[in-house]
Amino acid sequence: MNMLRRAVLAVLTCTGMAFALDAQAASETAPWKAGKTPPLQLSALDGTAWSLQQHKGRVVLVNFWATWCEPCRAEMPSMQALADRLGPDKLVVVGVNYQEPEMRIQRFLTTMPVKFTLLLDRDGAAAKAWTRRIFPTSVLVGPDGRARTVVTGEFDWASEAAEKLVRDLLPR
Repeated sequence: MNMLRRAVLAVLTCTGMAFALDAQAASETAPWKAGKTPPLQLSALDGTAWSLQQHKGRVVLVNFWATWCEPCRAEMPSMQALADRLGPDKLVVVGVNYQEPEMRIQRFLTTMPVKFTLLLDRDGAAAKAWTRRIFPTSVLVGPDGRARTVVTGEFDWASEAAEKLVRDLLPR
């Protein structure tokens, strides 16, 4: 951390604003610029087939994560909170696990119970098509099925800023 950032954090800590600066520094939000939205068809942890196409008409939050990724684990409760607040008619949250065995994911779920669907990216092809393989990376897909926003890094999905990102994609 450079000297200027330390000084700014010290001042903001005194004024109670350091948390906001750290939250912003932990993630980057940008428009989707990777061209056409890649297909997403994977098996869910429970064995069912899942396809992005099935969810047209709703905003979909596609989160790429791994159990070994601390920021991934840290943001999961806030994703669940946002999904609960907005409801499944407005927002579908799906977690795409990067190349981990099902047993490891099941063990993880004993400490981090989430209700949203978890998909298995067994060969890493989905992460390669959708991300720069930085975890966590989340992509908001509009009701039209097109990727719109990419959030790289840990993000507070329970925040007003996150809810605004989703609401801006909902039909008027």
